[in-house]
Amino acid sequence: MNWKDAALGAAVGLAAGVAISQSASAVQSNQVSAEKVLQNVKDQFKQDGPIDGSWIQMNPEDHQVLAVKNKVYRGGISRHHGSELEQFEFIADAKTGTVMDVYKI
Repeated sequence: MNWKDAALGAAVGLAAGVAISQSASAVQSNQVSAEKVLQNVKDQFKQDGPIDGSWIQMNPEDHQVLAVKNKVYRGGISRHHGSELEQFEFIADAKTGTVMDVYKI
């Protein structure tokens, strides 16, 4: 194996790596970031008062209601209302960031 063969192999490997990376980025770019979704939900809750904590799953999961299938983020918010701790969970569409459901737990 001479240096030309090695250089050609390295170039082909590099090109394949770049193509795969760009393909994966294109799939991810169709989604709103989990951080942005969480910030939006927190901003909405803060309109009613301070929040104590929040979380979100960073990787979207499959969600289905009847025949409708989506990729969603799941997250949660906690806050005190008077002396009572309130906890909420939410589901948001990963593609648009739209909150699909919020419920108290």
